[in-house]
Amino acid sequence: MKDGPTVITVRLKETYDSLLGAYGPQHWWPAQSAFEVMVGAVLTQNTAWSNVERAIKNLKQAKLLTLEAVTHCSHEILAEALRPSGYFNVKATRLKNLCALIMALGLEESRALDTHALRTALLSVNGVGPETADDILLYAYDRPVFVIDTYTRRIFSRLGLMSGKESYEVVRALFETHFVASAAIYNEYHALIVRHAKQACQVKPRCSACILRSKCPFGDK
Repeated sequence: MKDGPTVITVRLKETYDSLLGAYGPQHWWPAQSAFEVMVGAVLTQNTAWSNVERAIKNLKQAKLLTLEAVTHCSHEILAEALRPSGYFNVKATRLKNLCALIMALGLEESRALDTHALRTALLSVNGVGPETADDILLYAYDRPVFVIDTYTRRIFSRLGLMSGKESYEVVRALFETHFVASAAIYNEYHALIVRHAKQACQVKPRCSACILRSKCPFGDK
């Protein structure tokens, strides 16, 4: 006899269904190309998405939103275009580092790599951490990896499914083991988590507006 689904599996599925039912499809990631997703993943570090949009608009206006253009652009010109995203000199260096890897692999050729090999390559880039790498894998390469961010930790620790102190890889493994799904569904789940965290499960939670409240121990405190 096969074992039935675990409690965590059931809870993750129930949470996904509840969020999707409440908010509907989110249509993420907001970008017009795979390369734009990569750029956004680097620029969104330590800033609001509205600032990323301003920086990407600068890149488009300067005709710098291509792999080749960023690679051959001077650091100074690129950094100035990225100024709205904050830490623009650091992000210009990180973006050039990422582009150097993609140029070496080949943008289309990199799609032939298996997910583990591609993730390892991305993590070898100075300035690309697990969350940025997984953003790129999920949203630019359509790989079924679950992106873990501050919102994920906040919501699911309050729901009692984790302590919130686990390492990135432990939390990612929890989702990918207990909620096996396609890249499209992981994409949707992550987007719904972000939506719910901004709308209800904020740093100071708005429990009265939370559609998960009935199954959230934190809401009773």
